[in-house]
This record gives sequence, C-alpha cells and structure tokens, in this order.
Amino acid sequence: MKLSPLFLAWVYLIMGALFVYIGLQYADETVWNFATIIFALIATIDFVVAFRLFGVHSAMKNKKDQ
Repeated sequence: MKLSPLFLAWVYLIMGALFVYIGLQYADETVWNFATIIFALIATIDFVVAFRLFGVHSAMKNKKDQ
C-alpha cells in the first residue's frame, strides 16, 4: 500500500502543530527552557517535511497533467 505525498504532508503538518502545542504547554515562565526548544525544533522539522511533500505532490500532479 502506497501512501500519497499529500496524505503524508497533512500528517506531518498535524504533528508539527501538536509539537508546537506541547511546546507551549511546557513554557512556564520563559520559552528558553530545554523542553520547549526541543519541541520547537521537532515542529520545525515536521513543517519543513510537510511543505516539501506538498511540493512533491504538486510536481507529481503537474507531471501527470503534461
């Protein structure tokens, strides 16, 4: 079973949003604690992967239409 890049992009986008939410929950007095920074880094990676997968989906769609 092959998963489409569009489906995976949405999964990574949702995971990134969840890591942002969890990171905000760990920010008590300041955002400069270890847990918040780690969650922000993981969320950033998830968002980058999601945007790249949206681009892959768009490229595959454009190639198919030609």
